[in-house]
Amino acid sequence: MATPIPATLLTDPAPAQRLERAAAALTAHGFTVEILDDAAAARTRIKDLIPEGASVFTAASETLRLSGIDEDINTSGRYQAVKPRVLAMDRVTATDDIRRLLASPDVVVGSVAVVTEPGSLVVASASEASYPAAPAAPPTRSGSSGRRRWYPT
Repeated sequence: MATPIPATLLTDPAPAQRLERAAAALTAHGFTVEILDDAAAARTRIKDLIPEGASVFTAASETLRLSGIDEDINTSGRYQAVKPRVLAMDRVTATDDIRRLLASPDVVVGSVAVVTEPGSLVVASASEASYPAAPAAPPTRSGSSGRRRWYPT
C-alpha cells in the first residue's frame, strides 16, 4: 500500500532551512550551490556564468521556459545556441552534424526533477532527449531547480 503524500508537499515553497541543508549536502558532494531569490536573479546569474560566444544547449525544462532563461539563451544572440540550430537542420541529411552539436556544447543548462536534503539530484526526461550531452561531460553545466518541487527523504 502506498503512503499518501500531502498536497502541500508539492505546492509550498521549500523552507529556507531545508534549502540550506540540501545546499550543504550538495556542497559536501562536490557541487557548487547558490540559492537565489527568484527567476530574475537566476537569469542574471546564468548570464554572468556563461561566457559570451559559448555554445550552449538548453535541455527541455518548464523551469527554464517559465523563468525566461531558455529564451535568453536561445534567442539573445549572445551565445551559440545549439537547440535552434539543431531544430533548423534536416534530420535525414544532417544526422551526423546534429549528433555532433548535441554531444559537444561548451555548456548545458537544464533543471532537475528532484533535490533531496541528503544531497541527491534526480534528472528525468519524458523525451529521453533532454540531456543528450550529459555523458560527454562538457566543462560547465548549470542546473536549476524551482523551489516548489521538494521531496524530503
